[in-house]
Amino acid sequence: MSVGELACTYASLILHDDGIPITAEKIATLVKAANVSIESYWPSLFAKLAEKRNIEDLIMNVGAGGGGAPMAAAAPAAGGSAAPAAPAAKEEKKEEAKEESDDDMGFSLFD
Repeated sequence: MSVGELACTYASLILHDDGIPITAEKIATLVKAANVSIESYWPSLFAKLAEKRNIEDLIMNVGAGGGGAPMAAAAPAAGGSAAPAAPAAKEEKKEEAKEESDDDMGFSLFD
């Protein structure tokens, strides 16, 4: 994630938390007040995202996008990857159960 994405993400979250409409000008103002220099297109991209998507939904679906996904990428990934993630988690649990512990091998770190 670039500095521009991160700064605009935080600015958008601050505006949302305070109940202020998320606009490119307000995002740019917050980023400038934080003394962060970013490319000029980031605030407008995040403002367009805020117009099309509900920020509350994006916040609630952060984990569905694969963990470290940026806010802009989390929007399309949230709907498509939520179902396959559940079976993968079950498979991992099965694999963990198959692994032998140190006690089963006849030795331990604390012998």
